[in-house]
Amino acid sequence: MIIGSCTLKLVIFEANSLKDKRRVLKSIIERIKSRFNVSIAEVDLNDKWQSAVIGIACVSNDSKYAQSIISKIIKFIDEDGRVEIIEENIEIL
Repeated sequence: MIIGSCTLKLVIFEANSLKDKRRVLKSIIERIKSRFNVSIAEVDLNDKWQSAVIGIACVSNDSKYAQSIISKIIKFIDEDGRVEIIEENIEIL
């Protein structure tokens, strides 16, 4: 069993309140869940308006597939104009 995990630190441009931040993050998280079938959640900086850390995990029997899914998710988030990835940490276990 191979586990792919990733943490991404994001800057959220449209967030002027925690409500705005949660609206943007919820939208991104739900779209990723439905499109890629992975586990994803906000894991840090919960009370910061314009910053967030999200964690992503996928389970596979092939490390190349896990790496591919994580890369596709990063590309998907990177193409969203509402946020910018400023830090990423990928681990394949």
